[in-house]
Amino acid sequence: MELTNEYIKNRIIEKFGDAASGFEEPYGMLSFEVPKELNLRMLQFLYDDPELRFQFLTDLQAIHYPDNPGRELAVVYHVHNMKDNVRLRFKVFASIETPDVFTATQLYACANWMERETYDFFGVNFVGHPNLKRILNVDEMDYFPLRKEYPLEEQTRLDKDDEMFGR
Repeated sequence: MELTNEYIKNRIIEKFGDAASGFEEPYGMLSFEVPKELNLRMLQFLYDDPELRFQFLTDLQAIHYPDNPGRELAVVYHVHNMKDNVRLRFKVFASIETPDVFTATQLYACANWMERETYDFFGVNFVGHPNLKRILNVDEMDYFPLRKEYPLEEQTRLDKDDEMFGR
C-alpha cells in the first residue's frame, strides 16, 4: 500500500477527530495543526503506528506571529518516514504569556538540542526537558532575539544617510 497524504490525513482524523485541523498540502507536504496539549500524543501516534512510521524528527523550530493574540508562538515539527520517504509537518500554537509545550526528548533524542535552540531564540518552555538552558546565546540575556518585538532599525539615528538606502 502506498502511503499517500490522503491516507495519512484519514488516519490522523480517525485517531484525533476534530483536534487535528487546518490540513493543507503546500508543495505536496501534508501540514496541519493540533492543540499544544496533544503534541506528544500526535508524535507518539505518528511514531508507533505500524503503517505511518514517522520515526525521524527532521526539524523542530518556532515562528513568532505577533499579530495573532493567544497564538503568538507556533512550534513546528517536521517528521519523516524513512522507509516510504514521506514527510509531514504539524504545528502547535502557544501564547507568549504561557509558552509551555511538552518536550519530545523522550521520543526523539535529537529534539534535545532543537528544543534548546528554540527556547534560546523564541522562549518556548519545553516542559519536561532534561536540560532546558540557552545553547547559543549568553545566559545573561533577558530577551529572546527572534521574537518580532523590536524595530528593525533605530529610527532616531543621525549618522545614516537615507539616500544611501534608496529613500
